[in-house]
Amino acid sequence: MAIPQDSQHDRVRPEIRPWPALWALVLGFFMILVDSTIVSVATPAILKDLGSDVGTVVWVTSAYLLAYAVPLLITGRLGDRIGPKKLYLTGLAVFTLASVWCGLTNSIEMLIVARVFQGLGASMMTPQTMAVITRIFPPNQRGRAMSLWGATAGVATLVGPILGGVLVDGLGWQWIFFINAPVGVVGFFLALRLVPDLPTHEHKFDLIGVVLSAAGLFLLVFGIQEGQKYHWGKITGPISVWGLIIAGVVVLAAFVIWQARNKGEPLLPLGLFKDRNFSLANVAITTVGFAITAMAFPLMLWAQAVRGLSPTRSALLLVPMAVISGALAPFVGRLVDRTPPRFIAGFGLACCAGSMFWMSQVIEPDVPIWQLLLPIALLGVANGFMWAPLGTTATRNLPMHQAGAGAGVYNTTRQVGAVLGSASIAVLMESRLAHNLPGMSGGASGAGFSSGRLPAIVRQGFSDSMAQSLVLPALVLLIGLVAALLFVAPSHLQKQPTAASEPAEAS
Repeated sequence: MAIPQDSQHDRVRPEIRPWPALWALVLGFFMILVDSTIVSVATPAILKDLGSDVGTVVWVTSAYLLAYAVPLLITGRLGDRIGPKKLYLTGLAVFTLASVWCGLTNSIEMLIVARVFQGLGASMMTPQTMAVITRIFPPNQRGRAMSLWGATAGVATLVGPILGGVLVDGLGWQWIFFINAPVGVVGFFLALRLVPDLPTHEHKFDLIGVVLSAAGLFLLVFGIQEGQKYHWGKITGPISVWGLIIAGVVVLAAFVIWQARNKGEPLLPLGLFKDRNFSLANVAITTVGFAITAMAFPLMLWAQAVRGLSPTRSALLLVPMAVISGALAPFVGRLVDRTPPRFIAGFGLACCAGSMFWMSQVIEPDVPIWQLLLPIALLGVANGFMWAPLGTTATRNLPMHQAGAGAGVYNTTRQVGAVLGSASIAVLMESRLAHNLPGMSGGASGAGFSSGRLPAIVRQGFSDSMAQSLVLPALVLLIGLVAALLFVAPSHLQKQPTAASEPAEAS
């Protein structure tokens, strides 16, 4: 069932130029996505320079991911209330200033605090990009817009590790943060000039919902992220990893019950899920977030520990994926606007699952690199066909006054999927290493990874472990594939484009 749309707010104003506005938003979106991956390359340098330990330096990434994921429901809704442009600009300013702060810190504790502010800035920005696309593009053009949005995510996964390697080697780890300053300033002024001020909607703020959603997501995400560190057992005193996860689930259940009972205006309008495509798209994007995050760990570990590639050269393995994904973006975007989404998204998810199954079969200590590039190229095809139809399908039927809320839900499920993927693949890799290399304990580092390329005697067992781990994200993607195949065709495919879309098309 489609959500009835509020026709007063669904019209695209003729004076709005959507494509320049989208390019301005994409610059900031690209920056925060690059920042999600660039820090991993600099972790060893940060560890050494700030005299930290592994357990503490992990929080440089964990603090960012937590501060990014937990507020997304709230910031999505807040964008509807105060305006997506204002919240996006505020988030971009916070992110840029926090980036400079990160580069200037001289202690690991201050770096972690600065990363929290970076994550908060990113959480303000991300839902607004989708909300603005929903509100300034007519339905028959959103596919192309979402395709650019998705291609940005694909290219960022490549640029982050490569740029990180170059900056750390040439200028020092501080520059992975300083580089955000000029990009952030340019992005701020472009968005200030090109992104339109959209009508706001008077929303009562659901304070109980805010507290419950933030607490539940924090407990769940923190428990999952830190589970591997504490061996899924006790953290301190009576607090355990599973206790936090269960508490998070219980609090989120209480949040959903409160949203259903709230007679005023809930933080999360459960009516959004009456739209079949919105619900299914959230299932699918959760599996995509899980799989893309999970796939990177065994692939990069294998490239460095077994093949002896540097972090930068390992990242270059992903070049075919990024190039093909970017090249397909315009074609797929036009296709999304004209074709039922279940065919396009289903094809993309099938390619993604197939590429990971394929990789699990070819990863061997002495496999020619070109044979590995073939499934990675197929992953590029998958990226080209997944992101745009899923994002477009999730937001197509949203009423304009709930665009931010819907975008917040969509991005929250994607981030939670990514956290689940990160935690699950870590557990599986350790399990497979213990099985295939029983004489080695302690996971990848115990196998000698921390000292560089592995000895020849253990390369086969390590390769087998990484290959077997890749089966998990492939299987999870099959759930997303089923969800995508259940999409229903949007109504605009049976109608001619409205007059309202003509000015936007011209721009």
